[in-house]
Amino acid sequence: MLEILSPAGSPEGVVAAVQNGADAVYLGFGGFNARRNAKNFTADEFERAAEYCRVRGVKTYVTLNTLASDRELGEVAEHARLASRLGADAVLVQDLGVMQAVRQAAPELPVHASTQMSVHNLEGVKLAAAMGASRVVLARELSRREIEYICRNSPIEIEVFVHGALCMCYSGQCYMSAVIGRRSGNRGLCAQPCRLNYSASGHDAQYLLSLKDSCLVRYLDELEKMGVACVKIEGRMRRPEYAAIVTGVYSRAIKDRLPPTRADMQALQAAFSRQGFTDGYYRDRKGPEMFGVREEDDRGSEVIFSTARKNYLNGEYQRIPVRFAAIVKAGEPAKLAGMDDRGHIADAAGMTPEQAVNRELTPALFATQLHKTGGTPFICAGVKSEIGEGLSLPTSAINELRREVLAKLMDMRRALPEREERDYTPPEPIENRTEPPVLNVQLMRARQLSRELFELKPNILYFPLEELQEAGRELWPFLDSQEITVCAVLPRIIHDPELDDVSAMLERAAGMGIGEALVGNLGQIQLARSHGFAVRGDFGLNIYNSHALQVARDLGLVSQTLSFELRLEQIRDIAKCIDTELIAYGRLPLMITENCIVKNSTKACACDSFTGISDRLGAIFPVVKSYGCRNTVLNSKKLFLADKRRDTASLGLWAERLCFTTENSAECAQVLRRYMGTEDFEPVSITRGLYYRGVE
Repeated sequence: MLEILSPAGSPEGVVAAVQNGADAVYLGFGGFNARRNAKNFTADEFERAAEYCRVRGVKTYVTLNTLASDRELGEVAEHARLASRLGADAVLVQDLGVMQAVRQAAPELPVHASTQMSVHNLEGVKLAAAMGASRVVLARELSRREIEYICRNSPIEIEVFVHGALCMCYSGQCYMSAVIGRRSGNRGLCAQPCRLNYSASGHDAQYLLSLKDSCLVRYLDELEKMGVACVKIEGRMRRPEYAAIVTGVYSRAIKDRLPPTRADMQALQAAFSRQGFTDGYYRDRKGPEMFGVREEDDRGSEVIFSTARKNYLNGEYQRIPVRFAAIVKAGEPAKLAGMDDRGHIADAAGMTPEQAVNRELTPALFATQLHKTGGTPFICAGVKSEIGEGLSLPTSAINELRREVLAKLMDMRRALPEREERDYTPPEPIENRTEPPVLNVQLMRARQLSRELFELKPNILYFPLEELQEAGRELWPFLDSQEITVCAVLPRIIHDPELDDVSAMLERAAGMGIGEALVGNLGQIQLARSHGFAVRGDFGLNIYNSHALQVARDLGLVSQTLSFELRLEQIRDIAKCIDTELIAYGRLPLMITENCIVKNSTKACACDSFTGISDRLGAIFPVVKSYGCRNTVLNSKKLFLADKRRDTASLGLWAERLCFTTENSAECAQVLRRYMGTEDFEPVSITRGLYYRGVE
């Protein structure tokens, strides 16, 4: 049966979810989780919540799914040890370094790969499994066909979001909040700029980035047949009543096999919606109908919330099966034993029965009293009794036996698991390079190639895999050069049905003499390596600390681009066990979207004529086509560090990369000359990114 995983943004949220049928809850413990603004749990609150869940047979998952700096990893490891000690059933992680720190400090605590890890294909699942994950939470953009394919071939459990908010960008790949406002989604403080209004290239379309909430309650049987292990409800930032209402609807649909009624759907919408719900990704029907905004709650919502709160505060969801065995013999105290679903056995002895005068005790009468487990999490699953003839036992005595046995079982279920704990050992420091970093260049389009760029001899030319056929003769000098390495850039998002196409492109690239590939997702590493390419890691892997860089090295990457959410001093202090690269110029990629912003707003495929989207302050964010008819939203300002190269030269980097997106070929060469120090040039509107100001 599908596991129902519900959000718990507060201690009351735990009660709300559990009392409405959740099989597991996920919650934030400390400051290292993707909802730092939720009412995250203190150690004492978590201990009580974990016990509350444990005795009721509900699992507790702790979210440690943010990026952590070197200075924070020791604290993260301590959080993991404490969570394991207090009975957490698993932790969810995004950061590859955090994953290794958790496994080092609490080796027996299961690790789940968060959706923030951006796993969206089978190879990504397999690699997460190889690194020690026991479950992967898939990207929310996958269709039913893609989910089924992954489930059928996955070596570990698969978890799928079925209800709640949808981000416009692939989770873990959104940098908009960080770059614009220093509030990083990868650090748990997303300001949700996607929920604001945007205009598009003179068109009237509004709220182009605000998706409706997902709702897959009608597809639960289908998901179970696919082999999905767990269905997840989003919403730790929402009130406990929301968790109660949504969990209840999904619990009835799964456990009672009851399709959602009209009243259920109305309750879901009253709990929270943005002009209704969407199943567009699941059904592979993307488009403008997937978008909506939050409207004002009506009075009916408050009535539903009030009723839900009253129910979960005053009830006890019965879920734990108990089998009873009783012996009632003349001259001996009545005896009762009970065994729960974990094999715990408790017994009790009570009154000595008397000879019946009016009403004889029978097995049926005895069983009737044992079935009265209301007010406890237990439910009677069967009774075996041996009762002598002609005996009588007061109902109150039977009830007392039942209460004593169940109380003992509750105490037994409080026991904590015994798990190994180890000290966390940070990576050994490595002396930084002293030579200045080389300059690499990345192009987005074939038309940016030029003879002038070739003559400037960048160390590496990163070139899009899907643009190779368009490159023509302009690329030949770079391929023939002994001084320039051409590295094919794989699309950041590659779904399983697209792998054959990408594989064919890799074969063509290899045939052209290209031997290196730049990848930005776990699911691409083995793909590139299987075609004979040396693999370099891109920013999409979100490498934020020394431990994560070690993981990149252990995965066989020959170089790694660091997260552009790091400050310069953090970059300086990272132990650079492999060649390390920094993005030093260009419009930073803020989002990569499965929904086509261009087509949604213009009703046409007009990528080449679409200038971008504008915010309420008039800033224009270019939107460019990415592989698979996806979009990349670029920053309105260009990152520019040419006049700061003395600062970046002291960081121990192997390379700095200049990323050209909206520039023409002449501008590409001009900027490269500026970084080489042979020209005095500065773009009109620039930013220093986050390298000096950092993120919260």
